[in-house]
Amino acid sequence: MNREQASVLVKLLAAKGVHFAKGLSDEEVIAIQCDFKILFPADLRLFLQTALPISNKFVNWREGLNSKSKEDEIQKRLNWPLEGVLFDIDANDFWLDEWGERPESFAQQKVIVEQHYQHWPKLIPVYSHRYIPSTPYEEGNPILSVYQTDIIYYGYDLADYFSREFSFILPTIFQVPEQPKAIAFWDNFLA
Repeated sequence: MNREQASVLVKLLAAKGVHFAKGLSDEEVIAIQCDFKILFPADLRLFLQTALPISNKFVNWREGLNSKSKEDEIQKRLNWPLEGVLFDIDANDFWLDEWGERPESFAQQKVIVEQHYQHWPKLIPVYSHRYIPSTPYEEGNPILSVYQTDIIYYGYDLADYFSREFSFILPTIFQVPEQPKAIAFWDNFLA
């Protein structure tokens, strides 16, 4: 994604009622990435620096830097994928073979999954329960709809995702990938 494409996305989203604030500065991006221990993929970073969506269900990253309650809300959204997996382990007998033999107690299961979670690509909330993987740390990562272990592709890249979520047609300056990138670990859930 280039600056022109990011600006076009902002205009298309604004036409659908999305409200924006001034884009994030380099300093804000660095502070957010440090505070929340994430790395924005290049296309998401460029989009957020072009204009920051502040409508309901978007993450207002700037407020997360300035308010403890907003910081906590963002942290909850960052933890949502793990919490969903843990819920399905406890309530729906979910377990992956790669985690080894399943312990009897949920407390032991949780310890194992939380240890593995440290090595999974971090999912960054974009809108509602739609997430972009932070790795590979490059442009064009798919957007995932995450609800417990019900995880599907919701866009092959950021622009494709926004066009699907907000029902608009991308102009020809965008080239949507023919298929999504493979994402380590999270591909276990994707069909």
